[in-house]
Amino acid sequence: MALIIPLRGIDPVIGNDCFLAENATVIGDVVMGDGCSVWFNTVLRGDVNSIRIGNRVNIQDGSVLHTLYQKSTIEIGDDVSIGHNVTIHGAKIHDYALVGMGAVVMDDAEVGEGAIVAAGSVVLSRTKIGANELWGGAPAKFIKMVDPAQSKEINQKIAHNYLMYSRWYTHPEETQG
Repeated sequence: MALIIPLRGIDPVIGNDCFLAENATVIGDVVMGDGCSVWFNTVLRGDVNSIRIGNRVNIQDGSVLHTLYQKSTIEIGDDVSIGHNVTIHGAKIHDYALVGMGAVVMDDAEVGEGAIVAAGSVVLSRTKIGANELWGGAPAKFIKMVDPAQSKEINQKIAHNYLMYSRWYTHPEETQG
């Protein structure tokens, strides 16, 4: 069972049909929507400020979400995929965005709707990534525009797949050979 820790009088709120891996950690001021998955060794640390997560968000293995005390918060929209070993620190991630494996997104940065942050990128504080833009590198820079319909379709598919994967753990009787 995941480690869910109330802190400073605030209990984490987990939506319906969510999967939290047995060694995931959710602390304090975290509110998560429905159909989300928080994978192995992931930490959502809402100890110093709030973390708000939409519906059908997958936060993959080894990721860390944290904020700055009384300064930054995390807001994540719907159908967002956060890749393995991502660090998000006080940033806003809009609907249908994808943050690639090993990326870092710093305080007050914003990742627009349908945007993609390439694996291994470092998005510096206060960077604004527009809707349907692909950014990459360290520090991350604009690379190109992505097709909005294609981006939305891909990210909805990833979100759906992660919901399916989570059911392998929560409803093994439904797993097909």
